[in-house]
Amino acid sequence: MKGQEDVFKRFYESFRNMGGHFHILEHRVPVEQQMEYFKYSDRIRKEVHEMNDMDYEKYMMDLRDNELSGDEKKHVLSILASSKQVRAYRLLERYAQQHPDPELVNWAYMALMESRITLESELSGEKQIYISTGLGGKGQKLRFYVLILSSEGMPFLDYQRKVIEKEFGYALPKEDCEIERLTIGYKYVELVFLTPVKVDIKKMLEDVIRECNLYGDFLSEIFTVTNVKELSPEEVSRIVEKYGLDKTGR
Repeated sequence: MKGQEDVFKRFYESFRNMGGHFHILEHRVPVEQQMEYFKYSDRIRKEVHEMNDMDYEKYMMDLRDNELSGDEKKHVLSILASSKQVRAYRLLERYAQQHPDPELVNWAYMALMESRITLESELSGEKQIYISTGLGGKGQKLRFYVLILSSEGMPFLDYQRKVIEKEFGYALPKEDCEIERLTIGYKYVELVFLTPVKVDIKKMLEDVIRECNLYGDFLSEIFTVTNVKELSPEEVSRIVEKYGLDKTGR
């Protein structure tokens, strides 16, 4: 539990006093692909040259070329992203939003975000802060997934389900959070929500669980929070089953 508390504390404090303009990657991109993009982009920035009109026309045609390989288009997208030109940003924007190659959708959104940050930094002189997670975000908010189990592995009663819906529906909007999904299973609750980066997530969740438990201690105070990915139904089932066995001692 101590390790989890330290992670929450570091996450919260890293944003609390941070200045500058935040950019949150809204598109959901697996962390592994993000790391691949960052490594590739870093190499491209060391090689990139000033983009002239002929280069721009060529890159525009390349992105429309169905015969061009995925790796070649990745190269084009990364060059455009680091060019510091408005027209390159507009080209990336059209490609990402209108007709990206299916296998390059994530790469295109990463390139679009890099281009936007590069441009804004160049034009405004303001510190630009880039935040990317596996679950993405929306506007100035990050997306999180939460799994909360029932206390002692007991099935929820009807009134307990109503309490969960009411308390979460009341508490999260008070912190300017947006609930995208609240799923109440047989012995667990799944929550997907958007939260401002400076909200103390741990405290907020602990408070709402405490409010629910005023009506009968039916929610576990130990929960899982991640911004990497949503757990699959199979993963949730395994966790619920393991928790139940641990509680019964079998």
